Amino acid sequence: MKITLKDGSVREYDRPMSAYEIACDISEGLGRMACLANINGEDKDLRTVIDGDAALSIYTARDPQGLAALRHTASHVMAQAIKHLYPSAKLAIGPSIAEGFYYDIDFAEPISADDLTKIEDEMKKIVKQDLPLERYELPREEAIAWAKSVEEPYKVELITDLPEDAAISFYKQGDFTDLCAGPHLMSTGKVGKAYKLLNLAGAYWRGSEKNKMLTRIYATAFAKKDELDEYLQKLEEAKKRDHRKLGRELGLFMTDELVGKGMPMFLPKGYTVWRILENYIRDKELAQGYQHVLTPCIGTVDLYKTSGHWDHYQKNMFPAMQVEDEMYVLRPMNCPHHMRIYANQPHSYRNLPVRIGEIAHDFRYEASGTLKGIERGRHFCQNDAHLFVTPEQIKDEFSKVVDLIFDTYKDFGITDYRCVLSLRDPADKEKYHDDDEMWNTAENALREVLNELGLEYTEEIGEAAFYGPKLDVNVKPAIGAEYTLSTCQLDFCLPAKFNLVYIDKDNQERTPVVLHRAILGSLDRFMAYLIEETMGNFPLWLAPVQVKVLPISDRFMDYAEKVNAALEDAGIRTELDRRGEKIGYKIREAQQQKVPYMVIVGQKEAESSTLSIRNRAGEETHDVAEDAFIKQLKEEIRAKAR
Repeated sequence: MKITLKDGSVREYDRPMSAYEIACDISEGLGRMACLANINGEDKDLRTVIDGDAALSIYTARDPQGLAALRHTASHVMAQAIKHLYPSAKLAIGPSIAEGFYYDIDFAEPISADDLTKIEDEMKKIVKQDLPLERYELPREEAIAWAKSVEEPYKVELITDLPEDAAISFYKQGDFTDLCAGPHLMSTGKVGKAYKLLNLAGAYWRGSEKNKMLTRIYATAFAKKDELDEYLQKLEEAKKRDHRKLGRELGLFMTDELVGKGMPMFLPKGYTVWRILENYIRDKELAQGYQHVLTPCIGTVDLYKTSGHWDHYQKNMFPAMQVEDEMYVLRPMNCPHHMRIYANQPHSYRNLPVRIGEIAHDFRYEASGTLKGIERGRHFCQNDAHLFVTPEQIKDEFSKVVDLIFDTYKDFGITDYRCVLSLRDPADKEKYHDDDEMWNTAENALREVLNELGLEYTEEIGEAAFYGPKLDVNVKPAIGAEYTLSTCQLDFCLPAKFNLVYIDKDNQERTPVVLHRAILGSLDRFMAYLIEETMGNFPLWLAPVQVKVLPISDRFMDYAEKVNAALEDAGIRTELDRRGEKIGYKIREAQQQKVPYMVIVGQKEAESSTLSIRNRAGEETHDVAEDAFIKQLKEEIRAKAR
C-alpha cells in the first residue's frame, strides 16, 4: 500500500500498519512526539490501522490539532482522577478548548480551589502508570445500558440524543471508561508533566439555566514545562490587567448584587472617562454629517415583530412586560427605533444619505456565566448609527465608515486587529432571515466593496446579523481572546420590512439600503479594552484625574490652593490632596491611582512661585513655571499623546 505524507513524499508498505508504526518508521523522534493522525482528511487516533492507499499527516503537540488531542486526553486523566477521589461524582462533558480543557462535574458535595492540588496529585499517578487508551464501540441501546450501570445520568442523556443506528465510541484507560468520539493519545503517559488545573466555575448543564448548575474545572496542558510556565506567567499578567480588578481599585465602576447581575454602575471617575469617549465620538460623527437622536429604552413587541428580532433574537431579549393592553420589551438594539424616525417624513434621493446616530442604552439577556464586568453586561451603551443610502451610495458611505474606524483606532493607538466579513449560515433558518436572493445580493455587494477598498479580510460563516452580512473589526486585547470592537452591517432586509422609501430622480419610490455601524462598539466594552491595554494608565487626555496637587504640609496649602485653581481654570481635571498625610504616602497613593502627573508643593516652590512635577513613572522635574506646565498639559491633551 502507498502512504502519501503531508510533505508529498510516498512510502510503500507490504502489510497493514498503524499510524503510530508509520510515524516511528518515518522518524524515531516523530514517533515519540506524535499525538494525532489525519488519515484521508479525518483526524484519527495513532492506533488506527491503515490497510490501503492513504494520505497521512502526523501531528505533534507543536501543531494545534496535536495539542488539542493531548489536552483532550488530559481531560480524561483528570476525570479518572476525580472518580478515584470522588466516586459519587457524575461526569458531564470534558472537551479541549482554545487554551486548555475543562470537565463539567456534578459533585455530591461542593469542592473548592484547595482540592485542585489533590486532583493533580492523583493525575500524576495515572500519567505515571502509562495506561493505554483503548477505543471500542457499542450499539446505542448497549451504550445506554452501560451508562446506566455506572450511574452516569449525563452520559445517558447524551447517548439518548444520538441517532438510533449510531455506533457509540468509548475510551478505556485502566479502571476508567468514558463516552467519547476521540481522538486521543496512545497512553496516559504521553500526557507528560506539563499540565495545571487552573480554577473552578459554575456551568449549567448544556448551557441552559433551566438545568442543574455543575462544577466546571478549567485546566491546561502543553508538551513542555517551559511552555506551561510561559502560559501561567501570561495568566498572572492577565490578572494584573483584568479590567474588573482595575476598575474596582481605581474607582471606575462597581457592581451590586442587589442592583442585578450584568448591571455595572459607573462611579464619578469612570463616568468621566465614559463621557470623554462619548464626546469624542459624537464630535467626530457631527463632523461627518450625522444627526443625533434620543430614543426610548423600550418598544412594543409589535415593533420587534416587524423588525424580525422577535423571531430571530428573542432568546437574547428580556421577557416582555404588559402595560395596559400592550406588550413592551427592553430593547436589545436601536435599529427599529431609527427605522421609525426615518419613516417619520418623506425623503428624496437628493437628501440621502441620512445618517442617524445615538449613544443608546440597550439591554440583552446574557447568560450569567458569560457576564464579564463592563466588557459584557446585560446593560450597555452602543455608539450606534444607521445610514440610509441609495444603492449607488453604498461604496462611498461604507468607505467613509471604514475610514472613521481606522482614524479612531489611530487616536487610541489600536494596531492589533483583523477584519472579518461575517456571512450567514445558509442552513440556519432559525437565526437568519430566510431570503436567499437578498442574502446573495447583500453578501456579494459587501464583498465587492471590501475588495474595491483593498481591505484585507477573512470570511467567517454563521457570524452575520440575522438581517445581513457585516464587516467586523476584531481586536486582539492584551489578555484573552479577540473580540469585536467595531462593525458595519449591510442591510437590505429591515428597510423593506418597515416599508421605507425615498423618491428617486425619476420620481419613483425606491427602498433605501441601511448601513448599521458602531465605531466604538459599546462604550462599556471599549472602555474595558482601554483599561486592560493601558493597565489603567490612561493617556493624559483620557485620565479621569490628570493632575494631583500634593502639598508637603498644611503650611503650603494656600499656594497649593492657588495652583489647583489655576489648573482648574485651564480646564485640567485636578485634585488637591488636603489630608495631613506625609508626602511620601500621598505620592505612593497617587501612583497607585495611576494619576499622570503630581505637582509637589513645598517651601521652595511657594517662595519661588514654581512647581516640582513628578510623573507616574517616577521622573521628576523641578523649578517649572506654572504657565509652562499648563501649556505642556494642553499640548499633550491636544495631541492625544500616549
